[in-house]
Amino acid sequence: MNITFRGGVHPKGRKELSRNATLHRFDPPPGEMVFPLAQHIGKPAKAIVKKNDPVLVGQKLAEADGFVSACVISSCSGTVKAVEKRRTIAGIMSECVVVENDGQYTPIAGLGQRQETVGITNQDILDRVRNAGIVGLGGAGFPTHVKLAPKAPDQIRYLIANGAECEPYLTCNDQLMRSHASGIVEGLELTLQLFDNAECVIGIEDNKPEAIAAMRQAISGKRRMRVLPLHTKYPQGGERSLIRVIAGVDFPVSMLPADVGCIVLNVGTAYAIGRAVAWNEPLFEHVLTVTGEAVQTPSNFIARDGTTFAQLLEACGGVKAGVTPKKALSGGPMMGVAVASLDVPIQKNTNALTLLADDRVEKAEAEMTACLHCGRCSTICPNGLVPALMADAINMKNWERYETKLYGLECIACGSCTYICPARRPLTQMFKQTKAEILARKRAAQAGGKK
Repeated sequence: MNITFRGGVHPKGRKELSRNATLHRFDPPPGEMVFPLAQHIGKPAKAIVKKNDPVLVGQKLAEADGFVSACVISSCSGTVKAVEKRRTIAGIMSECVVVENDGQYTPIAGLGQRQETVGITNQDILDRVRNAGIVGLGGAGFPTHVKLAPKAPDQIRYLIANGAECEPYLTCNDQLMRSHASGIVEGLELTLQLFDNAECVIGIEDNKPEAIAAMRQAISGKRRMRVLPLHTKYPQGGERSLIRVIAGVDFPVSMLPADVGCIVLNVGTAYAIGRAVAWNEPLFEHVLTVTGEAVQTPSNFIARDGTTFAQLLEACGGVKAGVTPKKALSGGPMMGVAVASLDVPIQKNTNALTLLADDRVEKAEAEMTACLHCGRCSTICPNGLVPALMADAINMKNWERYETKLYGLECIACGSCTYICPARRPLTQMFKQTKAEILARKRAAQAGGKK
């Protein structure tokens, strides 16, 4: 079997900074904890608490408000201070529930208690996942209960567990697989019950031998489950890259993985499913890496939603002595987003804080030249696009050519083209902005047509 995909790049992994830092739980001290109502793709959740209401760990703060939406769960006990707009990781003011954490972390009744799963129905599994507020923890944040309810479940051939963790610097999923393999497998077994004709394939890059060994041991004797070591290459952990490797299928961005017989879950999501269905534990905490050359002690945490980046950095010993951080990223250097402040709350799908001592983007801007027509960007694009021509279409404002002739909306913004470009052109940034503008125009046109 082919264990890699077309294109891709090999950036410096820098995983040695934190790969052996074992997971440990961080409980923030008393004070404000902020819970955005939009922590997922789809419609923001609707607050069901108000100022001065008491709350407990595991209690719903906001209910899913629509089919593609997810509820928000409190990770602390205390009192609701406000329901108001606060600044979030995206840098915008967004509606949030603000809780005054009492530092006691008093749980709701039954939290973490074993639940009966023998004979559980498929609908019970979906209901527990929905009520737990689980979303994709690989970064996208798509509501998991929606993903697990395709139109034709009997046509799903592969349940793919994404343990690739191809993003440079990040190691929290590696540590999760090493230390909680049985919990991940428990979630995958419950998920596999939904798809009678599917095989579960756990894909892990081959630079994680300990995780591969742990997951193989955890599935020993299990039916319809296997571990597949993958070639270490970025973006091996991209949903479509995994499907190409495991299912041998190419498909356009207009189609969903379920349309080609696949369901893809991050290993962290699978673990959350197991905790929700088998242990009555909704999603209020998840694994996260704090790393980078500017961090004193890079670490992997089990972090509570609503904790700030600043608190987690302090738990790592702060900034390394003698180092001036040049950039802070939510995520890693390839697909992460720069943050202006560390005093913002982490969310369900926040997988890392990367604090860099060197700003490569700033250097690239100073060295940028015109396109050299070398063709490297098209050689490494995992989706077979031609980024140089896409950039030309953007510069000419030829949106039709960009979308219909060059298939620009197929771009997954992995950053490979920007990484490889010898002219130092900000290709990925151009494509992300253009895609957002085109989709905004389409939504506006649809809204206008409905009036």
